[in-house]
Amino acid sequence: MTERSVPLIVVDAANVVGSVPDGWWRDRRGAAERLRDALAGRGGTGLAGWAPPVEIVMVVEGAARGVEPVPGVRVEAAAGSGDDTIVEVVRAAAGRRCLVVTADRELRRRVGALGAEVVGPRAVRGGPTGE
Repeated sequence: MTERSVPLIVVDAANVVGSVPDGWWRDRRGAAERLRDALAGRGGTGLAGWAPPVEIVMVVEGAARGVEPVPGVRVEAAAGSGDDTIVEVVRAAAGRRCLVVTADRELRRRVGALGAEVVGPRAVRGGPTGE
């Protein structure tokens, strides 16, 4: 199986972390690291209803830019807008099945125009995949 045949799941870390008011704003980097750790290993077991194997990319921005990748989760640090970085990751995956995890309406529109499927944060946090 080639890398291009493995579906790509792109996680909007700021949006997913911000979807639950659990105090994440006190430690944005720590919250992003906890999300990354929860995602780690899911590429081999599937995620958001997608069967394994999948490649997982988590896009971080702002105070979370220093989050390091771990086996199973590639971390892309946005130099500017996290949304713009997510769009670029999806664009670079042209021709590959791609899922973006975000609730951001404008980002959903932008990646949808590139052919990506989109689900809300609950798809990776547990619960139904709807908004």
